[in-house]
Amino acid sequence: MAMIARRSRNSVCLLHDVLLSRQSLTCSYTQRQTYVDVYMKWKKDSFFDSIDTIHRSVQLKPLIAVKNCIVSSSPDDYCIPISAISKKGLELGVPNKVARFLRLYPSVFEEFTGPNYNLPWFKLTQRAIELDREEREVYVNSKDDIILRLKKLILMSGREQMLPIKVIKGLQWYLGLPDELLRIPEDNLDGCFRVVELEDGLKGLAVNVDGSERFLSVMQRNAMKRGVYTGVEGEAIEFPLYPSKGLRLKRKIADWFDEFQKFPYVSPYEDYSGLDPNSDVAEKRVVGVLHELLSLFVEHAAERKKLLCLRKPLGLPQKVHKAFERHPYIFNLSLMNKTCTAILKEAYCDRGAIEEHPLAKVRKKYINLMKESEGILKRRRLNNTPIDRGNSNIKDLDCTDDEEMKSLT
Repeated sequence: MAMIARRSRNSVCLLHDVLLSRQSLTCSYTQRQTYVDVYMKWKKDSFFDSIDTIHRSVQLKPLIAVKNCIVSSSPDDYCIPISAISKKGLELGVPNKVARFLRLYPSVFEEFTGPNYNLPWFKLTQRAIELDREEREVYVNSKDDIILRLKKLILMSGREQMLPIKVIKGLQWYLGLPDELLRIPEDNLDGCFRVVELEDGLKGLAVNVDGSERFLSVMQRNAMKRGVYTGVEGEAIEFPLYPSKGLRLKRKIADWFDEFQKFPYVSPYEDYSGLDPNSDVAEKRVVGVLHELLSLFVEHAAERKKLLCLRKPLGLPQKVHKAFERHPYIFNLSLMNKTCTAILKEAYCDRGAIEEHPLAKVRKKYINLMKESEGILKRRRLNNTPIDRGNSNIKDLDCTDDEEMKSLT
């Protein structure tokens, strides 16, 4: 009996030791937990999927490009023959044939028969002309603000304070820059900008700033307003969180994120060369850069793949796109229009936190005008009234011979 009792006590002690060892392993794992171990499953959010200003920009961007082409070609009467733009579809970003695209928006582009050879012409409607003038007034009145946004983007590059012009042009739509601004930067930008020569014959745009001048991010300004940030280097700032309905973090990820919020905040405009790229502090800097970047954009959103060109210039990691997935309380990923769009939640959940872009209201008016085209086309289908093109023998330069024969039969 004594021997059996000793064996049972030994078994209990052994089991206790095993449990303690497992507990210590779990604690050590939790202490070693870094952003590399964090994996989040993407979750759809119907609120952000329904924002027209974000998802309609896929159609609005080529529409504005075509409108600008018409205005620059004919600034007096705002009309142009289809032959002048039918071959520029790729350049203008038109997803299909140019004439077919223009006919999708009769509230913006009015079709009529040209003076020669019965070719189709297109002109801007009166509403579109008024919106174009309003847009150009915004560029003039808000030029300082728009240039400041461009300057901030360049200053995020760290010590170099320079970005290739090719990269800036790739983000031109999101920054709301007018076409002529980057066409001749020497004439349209102030003295703090300078054009520099890069490798392979490329050109870059650099910024010269006074050493005493300090740029604050949106995060820093809002934290100062709340009285939780004094501006001391290495001070922590917590990101505002906006959970989506039904989204729950796993316990170990929630614990990691609580610790992540307590790490020092590294401003996107500070030197980041001394950071360990595999550290959680570097991860917080990446999130801060993406937060500031989206806050500078017109819709506070962008196609995720369009941001990949900034990896090297802004010192972002190779898999920077994963940061949007690791922080679903800060960013939202939308798969509308067969594209992955990254959206800054704070801009839509707290309207007073981020300043509205000067062009935002004008683009909303363009989108409302585009929506009117859907009603016009629907009424035409119901009434079965063809488009008035004058002579029925008009040849559409966008049509192939087969399509033309079908239209005549």
